[in-house]
Amino acid sequence: MDISEYEKDNTKNCLLKSSVPCLTKNEPCWLGIDEAGRGPVLGPMVYGICYSPISRKEEFTKNSFADSKTLTEEQREQLMEKINECSEWIGWMTDILSPAFISNAMLRRSKYNLNWISHDSAIGLVKAALQDGVQVEEVYVDTVGDPSKYQQKLQENLPGLKITVAKKADSLYPIVSAASICAKVCRDKAVKGWKFPETLDVDDIDNVSIGSGYPGDPQTVKFLSNPDPVFAFPQFVRFSWSTASKIIVKKCVAVSWEDDEDVEDQVSTPSVLSYFQRTANLSSQHHKPHKYFRERHLSPLTDI
Repeated sequence: MDISEYEKDNTKNCLLKSSVPCLTKNEPCWLGIDEAGRGPVLGPMVYGICYSPISRKEEFTKNSFADSKTLTEEQREQLMEKINECSEWIGWMTDILSPAFISNAMLRRSKYNLNWISHDSAIGLVKAALQDGVQVEEVYVDTVGDPSKYQQKLQENLPGLKITVAKKADSLYPIVSAASICAKVCRDKAVKGWKFPETLDVDDIDNVSIGSGYPGDPQTVKFLSNPDPVFAFPQFVRFSWSTASKIIVKKCVAVSWEDDEDVEDQVSTPSVLSYFQRTANLSSQHHKPHKYFRERHLSPLTDI
């Protein structure tokens, strides 16, 4: 799998795909969806799809695809090669979601959580396959969150398709297992070949051990243990993970934003409902005017 397009700029998301087999444009297909890298605090999350004609399900199953998490890296690479060797009737696509995108999405004022990001990536991949002419008829998905709600959302966004959402779908449906292999191989390559655009205070960055990227991995914890006091971590780290944010709070310089004062003012400003109390109660209380009125030196002439 060639991910050089993503490596040109690993701060942005990247869609990679195989050539579309002619057979999948002329016959009804089944399509599997799975992800790799949802839990780690380091590196991208990758969503992958794999598809092939329904008429060749039995042949597809004979390839012994399995959940990528149960396979060694070498086994995954071998199965990825097998997928590519069957390019006349098997196609795949991956959506690489950069750690910078994940952090920015989850930390923005209007929250965009990981479940929504996952749902949109999955829906986007199926739509991309349909746009490429793949005759998708059946979709199998490893669930994110509540299976019934996820299935309803997919059905609303992908009408006309037969959609199956299940827990552990990657071990139940070979087409999902193949998708998980595509996603995992892609993520492994992205992490292994990661180029840090930042100048890190490390003598030999190429030999730095980052571990698995999961918050509980001692090597990963060690990698995160010495943040820059101002910029904290490189973009390889998902700032939105609590593992990273706790270290930032503990070891980095505190930052005070201008609108912090506004928040304090809002906290001290009484609720609008308090102005609708009985007159007797109102006269005995002192209400601090809102900042809007104070800044404009406005004051009431009479009590309501």
